[in-house]
Amino acid sequence: MKKSKREKKSNSWKIKQHRDQFFKKSKTLGYRSRASFKLIELNNKFKFLKKNIFLLDLGSSPGGWSQVVSKIITSGKILSIDVKHMKPIKNVEFYNCDIFGENTKSKIVNFFSGKIDVIISDMAADTTGNKSLDSIRTNQLCSESLGFASKILKPQGVFVSKLFMGEDFIEVKNLAKHTFKQVNFFKPESSRSESKETYLHCKILKTF
Repeated sequence: MKKSKREKKSNSWKIKQHRDQFFKKSKTLGYRSRASFKLIELNNKFKFLKKNIFLLDLGSSPGGWSQVVSKIITSGKILSIDVKHMKPIKNVEFYNCDIFGENTKSKIVNFFSGKIDVIISDMAADTTGNKSLDSIRTNQLCSESLGFASKILKPQGVFVSKLFMGEDFIEVKNLAKHTFKQVNFFKPESSRSESKETYLHCKILKTF
């Protein structure tokens, strides 16, 4: 019996995962996602994670990034948010809700008793099979998160987010430069080579 295209694609994905050094390493070290290494590389590059900061993890499920920060932030506060469920992580508070929901901002402010130091986001829109559309939808999430960050970060705050190289990349870049004084882009080694993803690192809000 011949395998369907879907079965072949699924098997190909499984083979890539087993060959992927970061996938294997995440299993060995007990991380929930290979994406954990992307945050580790980002922090090695930009040094934004400190033991006493207030940090918000947007779109946190399954918890790979939250696991990383929970090992570093030992005397601060961590809040993770996602519409998808996330299993508990020690020293991490999790809210199962829409990041852009009507009452979410007030919940965040109440949890931290004010503004925060760092926002991280590895959010990506649910895939449709159309890579161009998926890229646009993910970059829209990044743009909305930038606007959210401008309202809730401290003046010296840091914003880190996934985005994709695509037709609307320049729009997101311009929005970041309009919002923050320092804007950098970085593609971690742990990002797959064929992926168009990169990461945005922004620091210090502009005042108007």
